[in-house]
Amino acid sequence: MSLIGFPLLVIPFAIYNIVAFLFPSVSWTGDVARIHMMSGADFTFTAGDLLSMFAILILFVEVLKATRLTPRTMIDHMLSMILFIVLLVEFLMVKQAATGTSFLLMVISFVDVIGGFSVTISAAKRNIELEGEKA
Repeated sequence: MSLIGFPLLVIPFAIYNIVAFLFPSVSWTGDVARIHMMSGADFTFTAGDLLSMFAILILFVEVLKATRLTPRTMIDHMLSMILFIVLLVEFLMVKQAATGTSFLLMVISFVDVIGGFSVTISAAKRNIELEGEKA
């Protein structure tokens, strides 16, 4: 199965919801790891930081997917838009989603939607220009 028509950002969204609803005692702001830096400061990772980092890495893959011009690309964009709307509604209406982590996932999804459309339009325009030169 190809992942071209499937928004991969569903994965961190699903992880967030599983943890938020099935394990309500888990804190997104609690320290997961602490690294002592050479400067003497301590750098701490929280669960929310790790999930946001994972979502940003997936966003990179989504942007790469947007450069392909296939019929599935439009389906992928529509599903990404639906995911953003679901994240927005959940953030506004669901008590467990009123966290900074949920907000960052929503912003990452928004960047995916806007970036995906922009990259696809640019790639399509370049493809049309190259096709026009051959004629």
